[in-house]
Amino acid sequence: MSKYLVGLFLVVASFTSQASNLINDEKIKNQQNCFSAQFTSYESWRGFMEKKRKSRIKSEEKLLKAMSFFDSMFGEDKFNQYKSNLSCRTFKYQVDGNEVEGYIIKPKSSVKKLPVLIYNRGGNGRFGSVVFGSMMHNLFPIANEGFVIIGSQYRGSQYRGTRTKNVAHDEFGGKDVNDVSALLNYISKIEGADPERVGMYGFSRGGMQTHIALKQVKNIKAIATIAGNTDLLKGLEYRPSMEKVYKNRIPDYNENKITELAKRSVLTWVDKLSPNVPILLLHGTNDKRVSVNHSIDLAEALSKNNIPHKLVLYPDDDHGLMINKEKANQELVSWFQKYL
Repeated sequence: MSKYLVGLFLVVASFTSQASNLINDEKIKNQQNCFSAQFTSYESWRGFMEKKRKSRIKSEEKLLKAMSFFDSMFGEDKFNQYKSNLSCRTFKYQVDGNEVEGYIIKPKSSVKKLPVLIYNRGGNGRFGSVVFGSMMHNLFPIANEGFVIIGSQYRGSQYRGTRTKNVAHDEFGGKDVNDVSALLNYISKIEGADPERVGMYGFSRGGMQTHIALKQVKNIKAIATIAGNTDLLKGLEYRPSMEKVYKNRIPDYNENKITELAKRSVLTWVDKLSPNVPILLLHGTNDKRVSVNHSIDLAEALSKNNIPHKLVLYPDDDHGLMINKEKANQELVSWFQKYL
């Protein structure tokens, strides 16, 4: 009887584990619910963040202000709505023999197959990784409109102390782009996803990733970039400090600076872009990290090459479009609803 119960438990545990997976592929490992641990409820998440901030904010007034801002950014009602409506998992997958982390978000219920968006994050290395807060702020609102969103953290993004087989380096638009294109292999394994309706979009560095990835993959029907960098060499005139990132990330940078930056700059090969993949460009005019000129110059080049596109500028807004976040989200949703 004891052996029977143990066997039954193992069968039930195995079924439960498989049922909780959003990607039905044995090559996808460690699918973990985003709404777990400190993210099980808004109260536990907020308490976790408050405790974390207490360690570095000694003023009670400043702490209250910080938590007030936290509530204004997120809020319990919004958290509960997303938890009720969306399924979310983090996972690990292999690319070029390296273990890479990813994430997937999708509506829980739908009577029809949903279009898929591959999201390319900004930053480099660990900086800019898609943590729960950025999911809720940037991705949950889009997924909640009827999209499956899948994305990569890119190789080299793991925090120290995590157990991982990743030995690769984030090359800022080099081999790490393979981490993006590899996701296409799993879209057909996502229950409720339509592999015939796939778009891609990226923020900041992710805009660069999006354009480069399109050289490697097919069947992407539309793309969008938010504050994307389109000419890395010219971009150094706007923000010289980025050269530290390039030197650290891009292989053989000192010997092949011009060549390597050109490889990563869509403006140098805009004439090779497909006229069948429309491009949405969103940018704030007061962006201090990636000059708005990146998007303006690309839009002009797209016009000359008869590439369908739309440029939307947000006056006085910053890199993250904090002032016009809802408007920008609606532009993204409308764009992909139209073309997917």
